[in-house]
Amino acid sequence: MAKIRVKLRPSSIAGKEGTIYYQVSHRRIIRQITTKIRIMPEDWDNELQCIRSSGHNAVIVQNGIDGDVRRLQTIIREFESAGDAYTSDDIIARFRSADTSATMLSFMKEQIRGMRICNRLGTAQNYEYAMRRFSRFLGGRDIQISSVTERLIERFNASLMECDMVRNTISFYMRILRSCYNKAVRMGLAEQTYPFKTVYTGIDRTRKKAVQESVIARFLQLDLSKSASLAFTRDLFLFSFYTRGMSFVDMAYLKRDNIRNGKIRYIRRKTGQEIEIRLEPQMRAIIERYADNGRIYVFPILKQQNPLKEYSEYRIASSFYNRQLKRLCDMAGISQRLSFYTARHSWATAARDHHIPLSVISAGMGHTSERTTQIYLAMLENSTIDNANKSILESLFAKV
Repeated sequence: MAKIRVKLRPSSIAGKEGTIYYQVSHRRIIRQITTKIRIMPEDWDNELQCIRSSGHNAVIVQNGIDGDVRRLQTIIREFESAGDAYTSDDIIARFRSADTSATMLSFMKEQIRGMRICNRLGTAQNYEYAMRRFSRFLGGRDIQISSVTERLIERFNASLMECDMVRNTISFYMRILRSCYNKAVRMGLAEQTYPFKTVYTGIDRTRKKAVQESVIARFLQLDLSKSASLAFTRDLFLFSFYTRGMSFVDMAYLKRDNIRNGKIRYIRRKTGQEIEIRLEPQMRAIIERYADNGRIYVFPILKQQNPLKEYSEYRIASSFYNRQLKRLCDMAGISQRLSFYTARHSWATAARDHHIPLSVISAGMGHTSERTTQIYLAMLENSTIDNANKSILESLFAKV
């Protein structure tokens, strides 16, 4: 069976870096693969065939070497499994003809490009955040997917912790990298080595910023006749609450065609789940307030037709209306700072306070990521959820 050794070829000039090369030997025939890796002789352990230094850059370079060696070993195993005769030159030829897209950053860029083509702009942006952060850690250099090792990921994890990031943010980056890595493995671009098994990829429970119905009732009592912008912001917040916590992005992209036969039917952009809500009078009043037959969307948030420009417009609008919510809080004497996500948690809290079963609340909010919710979704009728929502809205307006 062929053997691989990693060696350093010293420079002919004293005090200069040497060049790392891979020696491939099979049936007494020795061939070499010269790399672009440069190492000072004192930093190289020839016996252990690795870099002596444990610094940040050294770890990244060593991971690149380890990845190349694993690729060569995989090629050798494939030749051996096939049972055909092969030479050292065959090994090198296959190594050099390997798909150049099998580098981590390039692969991530391809995934991001595909998401944008499919109009998954939010997910694409999240992947780009993770890619940029990982690229910064790598010093701008790309690496083979096979070079994504447990040691490298642990280093990356440590670097994020040094930036005082919370666990959920670190996990956000790790989950995206793991998703890309696993997809590359499924495509045969790398061998599965489970490099993420020692880092945290879960989601910590955070304190949800819900408000009581009495706080939302104070919003209803505000006189906003002199500010159309603030009145619209309030209507959006209330509409989110009325519709069991519809997210801002789903409100922005809600089309007039989504409302038919007394129902609002839409696909959650975050999960892809179809949501159906009975149209209550409170929702209808807000919708009719901004009705415009010349617009495809229910609310006057998006005006562009190009998907990329539309998404950029949504991001700007989200930031603007969240700032407007801050102004509404000041006017209503509410010390807690609200966001549109608050409406979602507030509906869940109100439902709990009305003794609505957890299964109904979960189904109403579309929590498909929870196993319990998935079970109950198959058994609950929409009317059960709609009746629960109606009782909440009637209770709210009784307080005004």
